[in-house]
Amino acid sequence: MSSIGAWIKKSTLVRTFIAVSWSFLGIRKSSEFKEDIARITPLHILGVGVLLGFIFVALLIFFVNWVVAS
Repeated sequence: MSSIGAWIKKSTLVRTFIAVSWSFLGIRKSSEFKEDIARITPLHILGVGVLLGFIFVALLIFFVNWVVAS
């Protein structure tokens, strides 16, 4: 495995961002889900989920304003 892949497996914050991002799309492997349960805390999931939710809403607002202004 490459050093970047090993770093992502060890880093819980990066792994949390990846897990929440895939969950927004509704795509998860059961094996990865089991690994995430073992490594990621619910507080990490909540924090990253709220942050990514705000970013998603902000992007939607920006996109709608851009389309309406054109």
